[in-house]
Formats: sequence, C-alpha cells, structure tokens
Amino acid sequence: MNMTIQKILVTGADGFIGSHLTEKLVCQGHKVKAFVNYNSFNSWGWLDHTPENIKRDIDVFSGDIRDPYGVKKSMEGCDVVLHLASLIAIPYSYHSPATYIDTNVKGTLNVVQAARELELQKVVHTSTSEVYGTAQFVPITEDHPLNGQSPYSASKIGADQIAMSFYSSFGVPVSIIRPFNTYGPRQSARAVIPTIITQFANGIDKLKLGSLHPTRDFNYVKDTVDGFVSVMKSEKSVGEVINIGSNFEVSIGETVSTIASLMNVQYEIETDEQRLRPEKSEVERLWADNSKAKSLLGWEPKYGGIEGFKKGLSETIEWFTNKENLKQYKADVYNI
Repeated sequence: MNMTIQKILVTGADGFIGSHLTEKLVCQGHKVKAFVNYNSFNSWGWLDHTPENIKRDIDVFSGDIRDPYGVKKSMEGCDVVLHLASLIAIPYSYHSPATYIDTNVKGTLNVVQAARELELQKVVHTSTSEVYGTAQFVPITEDHPLNGQSPYSASKIGADQIAMSFYSSFGVPVSIIRPFNTYGPRQSARAVIPTIITQFANGIDKLKLGSLHPTRDFNYVKDTVDGFVSVMKSEKSVGEVINIGSNFEVSIGETVSTIASLMNVQYEIETDEQRLRPEKSEVERLWADNSKAKSLLGWEPKYGGIEGFKKGLSETIEWFTNKENLKQYKADVYNI
C-alpha cells in the first residue's frame, strides 16, 4: 500500500476532538476538508474558534452524516477520511437510542460505502473504549470481549463491525482507532472532567456528580490527536483495531481530588441521582493496554502516568477558567 495523501476529510470536525485534529493537520501542511453538521445558524462548532490563519486553509463542508448522498459528495477529491462524526453522550442514548443507530451505525455505513465507491486510500474509523464494557481483565487489550452496556456503546460496536466488514468483504483500507477517555479544552460538559472544573470555576463548592468509584484511563486530547495522525500515516494499521490510551488507571473520586488540589479549592460532593447510570450499564473499570500502538505505530502518550495526567489537567483547567471559554458552559445545569 503506497499512500500519497493530497487531501483529508475529517468528519465531526466541528466537535471536541475533531476540531483539534483538523487544526493539527492544517498546521502539518495537509489540505483538509472539514465535514461539519449542517445547522441554520451556519455554525462550524469549535472551528468557529480556530485562529484565522488556520481557519482560512480549511475547506468546510456542511452536511449530515446520515445522508449517504451528502457524505459521498463530501468525500470526492479526498484521499483519506478520518471518521469522527457520531453521537457520544451516554445518558442521551438512554433517552433516544434510535438516533444513535441512525448516526453511528448508518453514518459509518455511509462513509465506508462511499470510500469503497470512490476508492479512497484509507478510512480511519473512530471507536471508543466503551465498547469493552467493564474490564474483564486489565490492562485491556484489543482482544478484550466487546460488551454493549449502553445503547451508545452498542451503536459503536455496530459501527466498528460495519467498518471492519468492508475491509474483510471488499478490501476497503479501514483502520479502527479506539481512544480511551479523552479530555481537554473544548470538551462538552456532559463529560466528568469539564463538569468538575466548570463547577469549581463558578464557585460551586458542593459538587453534583454521579458515581465516584469507577475507574477510567484518561487520555489528553493532544495524545489522542497524535494517535489519529499516527494511524492515518501507518500502512501497518490497515485492518487493525488499535487502542489509544495512557495505560494509567484512576478513579473518578481521585480525579476530583486531583483537580481540587490543582485549583486550590475545598469541596463537598453531592450525589445527583440523574447523573447515575443504570446499575448494569455502568462501566466500572477501564485501563488501556497501549502496547500495540507503541509497537505498530511508534505512538506513546506524552501525558501518561500521574504526572502526565496532572499536566494535562493543568492545561485543561487553564483553558476552562478563561472567562471567554467558561461563559460557554452552564455549570448549574446537568448536560446529558
């Protein structure tokens, strides 16, 4: 496989990880087309906040990942697609599971079908550590059984299988990147780290949170973005599923304590029932084995371990506590 990358399509470019990835690719000199979700406000999501010297080099395409015709149109003239567009909020998947099938499963089908017809050089499909469910062994390798404990994770398992089936059935050059819990600037307040930081930053000393005992493998967004770039450029990644994680396990309770220490605040915790997952749906433990990414791609986290975690949290806190950024979040409202 000899790749000559002239133009890259990033679906979900308006989102948290997608916007960081789009900016990184432009800064590396790539021609990038950014697929953003069509809306009547002509909003490009987080790309609206991209520095002008980067933004002017982005080719923006507004569409809907559920529309096969628009998806194929967006991919014309591209060599590679980095497919990040999806619905990701787990609580909302309890509320509206059908939208997750339409967006995550059918949306992925639209991408790989268009890639097949247009003979793209590579598709990098975005999975999630949630497909593993509660760890049956740690650290979690790519061979760990899949367990859809929420409609969201079930939809992502379906999307992963659709993507890989096009590799097996039609030879579409698909790679699956499986990031663990990414955090950093621009993340939605539906995620736990922004929830904690924005409440502290707004002077709330009685935190409203869900379960504190589950553990996660938090991955700073810069490391996740580097993982995408590494998977995209590697010929060895075709037909492979690759974990991108820090190989560091920490509980939600410990995360709260670390953030409070970095922000120099005192706090109490109030359990908010609406933030609790149904008992059998809670993923109790996640901890990534990232040895495959290291050996296959030469990728490894720059923000790994407790010191790397603190460094990533410090950069995240700095961004969120900027008044212009903080005012975009509603710390007193539960965001599902």
